[in-house]
Amino acid sequence: MYDLDTRKHALALVAQGRSLNSVSKETGVSRAAIRSWQSRIAPLPRMARTPCSLCGPAAEPPTDRASYSYLLGLYLGDGCISRGPREGYFLRIACADSWPGLIEACAVAVKAINPSGKAHRVQAMGYTSVVGYSHHWPCLFPQHGPGKKHERRIALEPWQQEIVDAHPWDFIRGLVHSDGCRVINWTTRMVSGERKRYEYPRYFFANKSADIRQLYTAALDQVGVEWTCLARNGEPFNVSVARKASVALMDEHVGPKY
Repeated sequence: MYDLDTRKHALALVAQGRSLNSVSKETGVSRAAIRSWQSRIAPLPRMARTPCSLCGPAAEPPTDRASYSYLLGLYLGDGCISRGPREGYFLRIACADSWPGLIEACAVAVKAINPSGKAHRVQAMGYTSVVGYSHHWPCLFPQHGPGKKHERRIALEPWQQEIVDAHPWDFIRGLVHSDGCRVINWTTRMVSGERKRYEYPRYFFANKSADIRQLYTAALDQVGVEWTCLARNGEPFNVSVARKASVALMDEHVGPKY
């Protein structure tokens, strides 16, 4: 960042008829910078950091705790945090284009939790990333770390667990909206000598991380939803909710993606 006197001096040399190249060599300022000063000499204001409740003296979690619980579920399923400019971070939640309602709900949650109150959408092939920029995402999601989530330990901080305990359905909905689905299964049964087809709804949640599956099933236990864990290639992978009463609860509080 060059001070105003340096900028004025460089422009005064240019005004004498000197070339940008010679002024750059004398002052040590790049030609691109001098050229930009010809249209705007005043430096652009620095962006102030938006305060974070967890960084403040009170160290309070986000006030919109239901939105946080939902966004936490989305992040653990299909989210990532990466470094951005000026020591900031990007939170990205990948949402399939098949579910525009999910994309909108995700954007609302990111805006509610991002200290800046902002979120934007980045279109990719077959999906949309809902993105928020902040210096404080690692504060808000301390599960951030190098490598894939299923290759490292995932555990909630006590303040996060309190939020999930207070808003378990929002957390469950976020996980299902990211790595889950509601499907219609079918089976056949012999009735009076005739084979008939029966259909029934079922919820699945698939994740390689045993820690994330455990967070999901603990929340299901809290709200009284019965579940079973199915294996893939001999390893636990898919959490199934198939009992009629439990599916009815999931339909009431989660429902299919939309």
